[in-house]
Amino acid sequence: MCKTKPARLIAVVILLAAALTMAACGKKQPPKMQAGPPEVSVTTIVPQRVRLTTELPGRTSPHLIAEVRPQVGGIIKKRLFVEGSDVKAGQVLYQIEPASYEAALASARATQARAEATLGTARLKAQRYRDLVKIKAVSQQDNDDAQAAFKQAEADLAAAKAAVETARINLAYTRITAPISGRIGRSTVTEGALVTASQATALATIQEMSPMYVDVTQSSADLLRLKHELAGGLLQKDRSVSQATVRLILEDGTPYPLPGILKFSEVTVDPSTGSITLRALFPNPHQTLLPGMFVRAQVEEGVNDHAILVPQRAVTRDPKGGALVMVVGAGEKLEPRPIQVMRTVGDNWLVTDGLKAGDRVIMEGIQRARPGTPVKVVPFSTAPATATPQPAAAKK
Repeated sequence: MCKTKPARLIAVVILLAAALTMAACGKKQPPKMQAGPPEVSVTTIVPQRVRLTTELPGRTSPHLIAEVRPQVGGIIKKRLFVEGSDVKAGQVLYQIEPASYEAALASARATQARAEATLGTARLKAQRYRDLVKIKAVSQQDNDDAQAAFKQAEADLAAAKAAVETARINLAYTRITAPISGRIGRSTVTEGALVTASQATALATIQEMSPMYVDVTQSSADLLRLKHELAGGLLQKDRSVSQATVRLILEDGTPYPLPGILKFSEVTVDPSTGSITLRALFPNPHQTLLPGMFVRAQVEEGVNDHAILVPQRAVTRDPKGGALVMVVGAGEKLEPRPIQVMRTVGDNWLVTDGLKAGDRVIMEGIQRARPGTPVKVVPFSTAPATATPQPAAAKK
């Protein structure tokens, strides 16, 4: 009996194992899921009309500037303006002590009166001698002397009148007036100071700040590039405006609200910097712009009517540094495409070669595909994805 029990147990175990094996073989394995092509987001290239600008550094300068200097010497008697205020052309700024110039004018007028009296006597004598010489009552020499004395008296009177005018002008110069309208700066002299005619140091400086000039510099290489683009048809001049429009970015990064116009450019290149100066004119009604401010000017270069723009995020670089994008080519397959880019326009690259209208540039999903493999194309959307609300966890 003892030998039969283990034999029976072994037989039962074998039968159970065989039954389990047969049951497992009878079940069908589920088919493996075949993965579809990776999904990529694309943007379709559409030519656009783009107004191209270039940003250049510059400085503001006043529209008019005049240094006030005396034209006669003397002691400053009064200063008749407030420093930092606005003055008008012709307004009296300084008064020089006029006493010596008033005396000089009086002396010149007295000399003129004496010359006028001498001229009257010489005229009468010349007239008498002209009649007497005809009847031989006086000699020809006496007549000639009388006529010469008359002409000399006329010249003396003219010189006296000129001296009077000079004295009058010098007296007027004792009132130093503003040559232009604008804002006057600090005074370099005070009352009681001695000044001289045409001295090197200006008494004050007046600047007209409305409108205001902005002088910007551009490299000669960029100017040549712009000329080539216009000649080659890549850029067109905007016919809707007669002069190029310029906009400003102030020192704190805020845009200046009023546009300006480009007035002219220098005809020579600065040999030390290889650049030329462009001058623009801006309205400055509230005197926001002050002389000497650093600004960045956005100068319009021209218009590209069929610009190809591609987002910067879609552009990568090959090992040689060339620009490269991934596009969906024939057969819906991923295809690398080298391109030529010229400049940035906002957050896009301006493409000059390598892309055309209708090309589909991959924006997202490039990590899931390889060149030459089929992809599933979906339009690229810049809208942020809406988060799916999650159900609240059940409280225990």
